[in-house]
Amino acid sequence: MAIAHAVKDALASSSMIRKMFEEGIQLRKQHGADNVFDFSLGNPDIDPPPVFHEVFVKLAQEDEKGSHGYMQNAGYTHVREALAKKVCREQNVNIDGSYIVMTVGAAGGLNTVFKTICNPGDEIVVTRPYFMEYRAYTSNHGAKLVEVDALEDFNLDISAVGAALNEKTAAVLINSPNNPTGKIYSAGVLAKLSSLLTEHGKKTGRFPYLVSDEPYREIAYNIDVPPFLSCYSESIAVTSYSKSLSLPGERIGFIAVNPAISGKDDLLNGLIYATRILGFVNAPALMQRIVGSLTEARIDVSIYARRRDAFMKVLNEAGIEYSTPEGAFYLFCKVPESKKGGHENDDKAFVEHLKKYLILGVPGSGFGKAGWLRFAYCVDEKIINASQNAFKTAVENW
Repeated sequence: MAIAHAVKDALASSSMIRKMFEEGIQLRKQHGADNVFDFSLGNPDIDPPPVFHEVFVKLAQEDEKGSHGYMQNAGYTHVREALAKKVCREQNVNIDGSYIVMTVGAAGGLNTVFKTICNPGDEIVVTRPYFMEYRAYTSNHGAKLVEVDALEDFNLDISAVGAALNEKTAAVLINSPNNPTGKIYSAGVLAKLSSLLTEHGKKTGRFPYLVSDEPYREIAYNIDVPPFLSCYSESIAVTSYSKSLSLPGERIGFIAVNPAISGKDDLLNGLIYATRILGFVNAPALMQRIVGSLTEARIDVSIYARRRDAFMKVLNEAGIEYSTPEGAFYLFCKVPESKKGGHENDDKAFVEHLKKYLILGVPGSGFGKAGWLRFAYCVDEKIINASQNAFKTAVENW
C-alpha cells in the first residue's frame, strides 16, 4: 500500500533545515567536528540556567504519588496561574490561568490553534520569509498558507497583508523576533496591523485572529519586544521554552488568549479539545511543573549577542550582505554576486557551493525568500571565528 499523497508530496520537499543538519552529521564524521562549520539548525547549545537543574532534581526527588499521571488537558492549574502572571507582565493584559493552555512546544501550540480555528479552505496569511514548517501546520488542518512579501527591511508590509485578506482569512500569523531574519515588529507596526484587521472585520463580519509565534520573545538585543496580546482583541500568543530556557527537546510551551477575545469559552474549550484529540493529550507533566517554577528564569542572552557580533564580522570580511538581527539567533544573508556569473540569486546553488568549504546554511527559498540564506549562530563562538577563512575563500571562488 502507498502512503498518503499529501505526505508523499511533503516528503519530496521536506525541511531543508533537517536535510542540512543530517548532512552536517556525515561531514563531521568524515572531516572532524572542528573542521565543519554547521550553521543549519536552530538547536540551542547553551545549557539551561543552573536554576533549571536545581528545580529538576528537587522535583524528581520528591516524586509524589500521581505526579506522572494525567491532569486536566489544559495543564496543571497552579502552573497555568503562574504563567498567567508572567503573561500579564509581558503582554499588558489582565488574565488568569483559565486563559492559558499548556502545549507540547510552540509547534504543538500552533497546530492546536489551527485545528481549533480553521475550516477546510480557510486561509492563514503570513509574511515571507517565515519558518518553513508553517506550511505543514496549516495544511494539517485543511487550511491554505497565503504568503505576502515583507518590506525591504523585513518589516511587515501592512498594505500587502491587507490585500491578502478576504472572507476566508481565519488568521494572520506573525513571528517576532522573526525566524529567519531576527526582525522585531514595533508597537507602532502592531497597532497598524490591529487597525487593519479591525476594519476588515467590520466590513466582512469575520474578524481574523492574530496569532503570534513567540519562542524568541526573550532573546532580543537591547530592544524591547512590545506587548502583543494587548494590541488586538482577537489575539492568541503561542510560545515555548525551547529557546528562552534552552529546552528544545523537552517540548514544553503554552498558548495565551486575549481576555477580550470574542467567543472565548468556545475558543478555550476548542483549544483544550484539540490538545486532546491531536494526540498530545497534555503537555509533559514534569516539564509543566518545572517551567511553572521558573517564570523569571532565562538563558544568558549576552552569549548570543557576542556570537551575533562575531558572525557579522566574519560575514563583513567575506563580503556577504545580511540583515542585522534584533533578536533570535539567525543571520539572514543575501547570496553574493557570482564572480563567474550565472548564479545570481541562486540560494540553493550557493548553499551547495559552501558545502565544498564545509560550511552549512539553509537556502532562503525554504523560507519563501529566494536569493537569501540563513545561518544559525547557536554554536560555539570558536566555530564562528574559525569559519572566517572558509567564508572568504568560498566567496572568492563563487
